[in-house]
Amino acid sequence: MPITFMLNDRSISLDVEGEMPLLWALRDVLKLTGTKFGCGAGLCGACTVHREGEAIRACTTPMSSVQGRRITTIEGLGGQADHPLQDAWIRHNVAQCGYCQPGQIMAASALLAQNPSPTDEDIDRAMAGNLCRCGTYSRIRAAIHDAAGQLQSDSGQTPAPYYQSNLES
Repeated sequence: MPITFMLNDRSISLDVEGEMPLLWALRDVLKLTGTKFGCGAGLCGACTVHREGEAIRACTTPMSSVQGRRITTIEGLGGQADHPLQDAWIRHNVAQCGYCQPGQIMAASALLAQNPSPTDEDIDRAMAGNLCRCGTYSRIRAAIHDAAGQLQSDSGQTPAPYYQSNLES
């Protein structure tokens, strides 16, 4: 029986086994390779996608759990334009090797959807499950603050103050 769900605002129906990990359906069946395979155990965050707006690990999420649900991948995050997080990532030169970046951006976007004005502690807590072997955590944090300010400015809200000294930790 096909599994039907919304993927990046498009209805998708796949004839796959219910226990197949979402990651393999995305990468191997649908050829959406932005979501990365890292550890296969849900520990590194490279495979982070959204299910109903919540950050989840695609490598440990069975296809049966996405039936009738809304899934967003890095390819669908910004729609036709880059998401403010993607722009901030570029401005802050976050990526080095780049392998973890789709998962990092997806985790950060879920954070900003729930908390549009996060503190450093909020960011560290939300991003704790996403590993970066290049160690660009301070740039990741700066880019999240930058994107939060941009999103608030776009919505007419006053951005929370952010100080350069926050980049040091």
